[in-house]
Amino acid sequence: MRNTFGNVFTITTFGESHGKGLGVIIDGCPAGIAVDEAFIRQELQRRKPGQSKITTQRKEEDGFEILSGVFEGKSTGTPIAIVIYNTDQKSKDYSHIADKFRPSHADFTYHEKYGVRDYRGGGRSSARETAARVAAGAVAKLMLQEFGVSINAYVSQAGHERLDKTYQELDFSQTESNIVRCPDAEAAERMIELIDETRKNRDTIGGVVSCVAQGVPAGLGEPVFDRLHAALGHAMLSINAVKGFEYGSGFEGVSMKGSEHNDAFYKEGEKIKTRTNHSGGIQGGISNGEAIYFRVAFKPVATIMQDQESIDTKGEPAVVSGKGRHDPCVVPRAVPIVEAMCALVLADYLLLNRSSKL
Repeated sequence: MRNTFGNVFTITTFGESHGKGLGVIIDGCPAGIAVDEAFIRQELQRRKPGQSKITTQRKEEDGFEILSGVFEGKSTGTPIAIVIYNTDQKSKDYSHIADKFRPSHADFTYHEKYGVRDYRGGGRSSARETAARVAAGAVAKLMLQEFGVSINAYVSQAGHERLDKTYQELDFSQTESNIVRCPDAEAAERMIELIDETRKNRDTIGGVVSCVAQGVPAGLGEPVFDRLHAALGHAMLSINAVKGFEYGSGFEGVSMKGSEHNDAFYKEGEKIKTRTNHSGGIQGGISNGEAIYFRVAFKPVATIMQDQESIDTKGEPAVVSGKGRHDPCVVPRAVPIVEAMCALVLADYLLLNRSSKL
């Protein structure tokens, strides 16, 4: 099982949903980066369970401990190890599916691949693993801040309720002003109402998280196979429940003519810019200096509070009953996860770009 992500700035995550804890080892972080523990804590608080009525009610404060790689508040250039201990796991909530496969979960595929699985909350396949990614992403964000790069994600759709505004029309400071993390109050209210109604009906819905990275310098990305957008797609599709990724104009671009879609260049002072940004800040797999923006689609949470037909480990018909504590819609808590994975890619490619030049 591969648990490492990145080329130069790499992370290796470990731990399970209902084990003693989980964590991450960050390797390749340059020395001298100010590692602000308050900022890491803030990022973990944005992802933690039990935040509101529209998230899982599991109570984890996600306190963390930095074991190595930081001295007097700064990175030393050696591996940074961070551990997050589980404190509110209720493994008995999953005893009823110890020998059953939950529909649309990783139960069956893990069982087929390894011949054994940790059924307690999904074990390694649980979205709880993303806490380690958020901790590592916070360190990557701190590094990117020193290069003037900012990353802002937000919920742009929950079920059929969507935000019909471009990122240029939004005030990102409003993203954290509501429990669904949509920077538009009217759209947010509609989304919250839909998610809460779905929860009361013992069901789930999916949604979309949009993300914008600004201040990214031109020149990040590798030719052919390791294009910047391919790396971002890899990162986003590695997140639990993600079913789709598009950047720039995405699928909407197919309805445009080339004369409408092309981004014309112009010079503003000493900087070359584009008049439009249908390319999403990436051309030829390499950043062009404009804002990088993309959308990530999340499926409805697979665990629903209803009985579902399935089979057991012997191949016999079985009924799976929904139990435990689960999100009716994952996107509000997915916002910091998307930001974290974007930060990890940009930090990695920034260092990779520096190492490719004399």
